[in-house]
Amino acid sequence: MEQQPYRTAYHFQPPKNWMNGLLYSRNHSIYSLSTPNAEILDINLVKMITSATGPMYYKGVYHLFYQYNPYASIWGNITWAHSISYDLVNWIHLDNALSPDEPFDINGCWSGSTTFLLGEKPVILYTGSDTMNRQVQNLAEPKNLSDPLLIEWVKSSHNPLMAPVDGIDPKFFRDPTTAWQGPDGLWRVLVGNQMDGHGWGLLYRSRDFATWTRSKEPLHSSTRTGMWECPDFYPVLIDGKDGVDTSSLDKPTKHVLKASFNDCDHYFYASKTFFDSDKKRRILWGWILEFDHTTDDIEKGWSGLQSIPRSILLGKTGKQLIQWPVEEIEKQHAENVSFKNKELKGGSVLEVSGITAFQIWLYFSIADVEVSFDLSNLKEAELMHPSWMDPQLLCSQKTASVEGNVGPFGILAFASKDFTEQTTIFFCVFRSNDEYVVLMCSDQSRSSLREGLKKETYGAST
Repeated sequence: MEQQPYRTAYHFQPPKNWMNGLLYSRNHSIYSLSTPNAEILDINLVKMITSATGPMYYKGVYHLFYQYNPYASIWGNITWAHSISYDLVNWIHLDNALSPDEPFDINGCWSGSTTFLLGEKPVILYTGSDTMNRQVQNLAEPKNLSDPLLIEWVKSSHNPLMAPVDGIDPKFFRDPTTAWQGPDGLWRVLVGNQMDGHGWGLLYRSRDFATWTRSKEPLHSSTRTGMWECPDFYPVLIDGKDGVDTSSLDKPTKHVLKASFNDCDHYFYASKTFFDSDKKRRILWGWILEFDHTTDDIEKGWSGLQSIPRSILLGKTGKQLIQWPVEEIEKQHAENVSFKNKELKGGSVLEVSGITAFQIWLYFSIADVEVSFDLSNLKEAELMHPSWMDPQLLCSQKTASVEGNVGPFGILAFASKDFTEQTTIFFCVFRSNDEYVVLMCSDQSRSSLREGLKKETYGAST
């Protein structure tokens, strides 16, 4: 084993080569289930890229399907790789689940989702790039349902189930969601699309999951976006901490409709969720794109990893999604380094010693930082301007070097001795009516002295 100091500790990575999902998104929108044409409430999440193409929980096992190049550490030859876990942290790598070997997917088995049919039968809907490079939607089923590892998958003889007809551009027709069943017994699924330069969430219906009919109207569309990448549609409880199944109809819920737009001025990235029926939670996952040069990826022999899985809930206001690392992550904690009652004045830096946040050859470690700040000057917080609605844009403007009334304050991670290299995670507090708004930013503009790397600033607010 070669020394790989920058491979992660308990983020998921395949042993080698390229893993990925799809690309860019920005806005996340939430709808009321009872009034599907209700006002759209924009929700901006921290930056992430699409998760596993089809994560799921089945017979005591977590399954992670992801897009993978079995031959190189750059994009290409896209298959569905397959790994399993019993705790969402430690993973066992299995044989690839789907490979591009049929006319309907010969140029790639692209993103898709898993769905449980009646009788707890898991199936896969995925986009294939066919012999004419058209994007079509295909079905795969387990060969042996009694196998909890679901090692072998069989592609349906009905493929492709959905093809780009009736004016659909074959280059913009992909990424089917997890399907859900309505009160009429019909299955529904969304497929991402672009028509006339605008983004659409095309809605398809089926009674038998083999023959699908496109609805005359999309579930939603937007004249402000282009192609909808990796849409996701799922319910969240209005008042509660549990997740709910995608086809849930008997609980007070709102539905999240998330799409991924790749033509924005700056980028938020897509995500994927699944329902964990064992612990009654909805888990969100994101693929992390590394911004190394391609030559770096080829030299090290791998590229891409999964973010830490997070439980996702609807906030108390009903207008914001909140997320938190799954509880299994906390069980990985080992040595504890802590201190209390340290006073920090403006411009001062407190060094935390005793932490090595690298993974070294045959030794795994990661830093999980929990910090509480006691602020004595909250009443002096700056008034939040109505135009400051985009957290990422605001973080780019209110950088760590721009002094405000309350903030910035936070953490310098991976800082060099002279602070020429550092990743700054900082907070600013503002007032909005009778409430406080906390802006959290991650500034990577100085994360490396190397030129040509993508160094962005990400943001979220509460």
